[in-house]
Amino acid sequence: MAGYVGSGMLAAAVSGEVFASPSEEAVLAAIRAVTGHAGCLVIVMNYTGDRLNFGAACERAKAEGLKVEMVVSADDCALQSNGVVGRRGIAGSIFVHKIAGAAAAAGGSLADVKAAAEAAAANVGSLGASLTSCTLFGQPAEQRLGPDELEMGLGIHGEPGAYREKIRPLSDIVHDLVTRIAADTGCYLPIEKGERVALLVNNLGSTTPLEMNAAARAAARLVEARLQARLERLFVGPFMTSLDMHGLSLSLLRIPDDATLALLDAPTQALAWPATPPIYSGSKLLLPLPTGATDDPAAATEDGGQDGEVAAATRRCLEAVCKALAEAEGELNALDAKVGDGDCGSTLAKGAAAVQQQLGALPLADPAAAAVVLARLAGHSLGGTSGAVYKILLTGTGASLAEQRRQTDGAAPTLADLAAALSDGAAAVGKYGGAQLGSRTMLDAVVPAAKALHEAAAAGQPAAAALAAAAAAAAAGAEATKGMAAAAGRSSYVPASLLSGSADPGAVAVARWMAAAAAALA
Repeated sequence: MAGYVGSGMLAAAVSGEVFASPSEEAVLAAIRAVTGHAGCLVIVMNYTGDRLNFGAACERAKAEGLKVEMVVSADDCALQSNGVVGRRGIAGSIFVHKIAGAAAAAGGSLADVKAAAEAAAANVGSLGASLTSCTLFGQPAEQRLGPDELEMGLGIHGEPGAYREKIRPLSDIVHDLVTRIAADTGCYLPIEKGERVALLVNNLGSTTPLEMNAAARAAARLVEARLQARLERLFVGPFMTSLDMHGLSLSLLRIPDDATLALLDAPTQALAWPATPPIYSGSKLLLPLPTGATDDPAAATEDGGQDGEVAAATRRCLEAVCKALAEAEGELNALDAKVGDGDCGSTLAKGAAAVQQQLGALPLADPAAAAVVLARLAGHSLGGTSGAVYKILLTGTGASLAEQRRQTDGAAPTLADLAAALSDGAAAVGKYGGAQLGSRTMLDAVVPAAKALHEAAAAGQPAAAALAAAAAAAAAGAEATKGMAAAAGRSSYVPASLLSGSADPGAVAVARWMAAAAAALA
């Protein structure tokens, strides 16, 4: 609770040992330290030891002439209230602290502050769920839950939950928490349609930010759709933890009037409370992509066709490239395992299979259009870095060919045009990826291949010979990466000693498909 000490919230927090109530003497010392002429309100979460020790300290303080009142917070909806013990106090108690602290900071009397705290305590309900118990310092981790189990309705001191269930999707778990708090028949905190509420999504210890925000999103939607309430504020974070417990709790606070909301929003210097009110707006929706902004290859509108000499040659090249990448899967995976996760070959083989499946629909008669559609296929089927790299390479190549076509009134590309287009595609990869020749990437095969193709075209060599020269240059470039220090890509994170003598898998992949394309046109 020390994080909630500060102007506008608590004047003091009293700590005991881990999961144990502080002593009466410690509580009394805190009361004496902070109580002035206006008095002191003591807020206690409903646990027997806390009630006894805080209560005893309050009585001693009153006997010393101090004005002291006590409010008990009991917001746990997992337990049925009884006349003796009542419900536990858990994360919803933070709402009580905030509202009481703001009322005190506004100059309210002890009676006013107590009334505000009691009203907040009566209007809050909480429920938690966890995948694990917590680990006490110096103690072995408790394994009371199976790998497929979770606990629902648990406290903050490591005690077991009210019941266990099989692990289900997060949205289902959140649905149960929300409905048990506020929507079930006979629930603890019935919410009326249109009623204003605040929601606190509390991290019990080691729940990841991704899980927390997914739970918050699901809970906020349920509050609006299932409860039909007006969600005014959405708090998400570690407000009341249970050591390293992998779980969360939800707390709902009814906001009966503007005055209560103003107390909730009032500024405080307590570090654990958000500096600005987390105003919730359900109108911030995820919008679909606009028409035409998709990488779905089926959305391509380029004209092309599959008839003619150019289309036949393009088909032969692509078929050969796909076959070569499928055959090189194991080799490329083995090379990639030395620098990363060992999936380069599998990723490119997957892309090759996607190209083969779409081969009959590609605009093969128009190399520029074919390159653009292949880029979309790469982005759609490869994913990750490989998908992005090949998408940029092919898009840049296609854009260059399209510009050449515009400048020549639709003439078929020459070898020099193809060389320039491949060079432009490589330049685009370097521009956005940061790599260049000598960085130990695929560009160490692509750039020499483009240069060799340009030189062969300038020398007037036939297409087959020019492509063979390009393939040889790509192979030499890939071989040269064995002696390079990586300056880009995942390899740059690997010690140079582990890379020595091993070729870059991306460059080897280029050499393999370049050789296959050349052989197809020989």
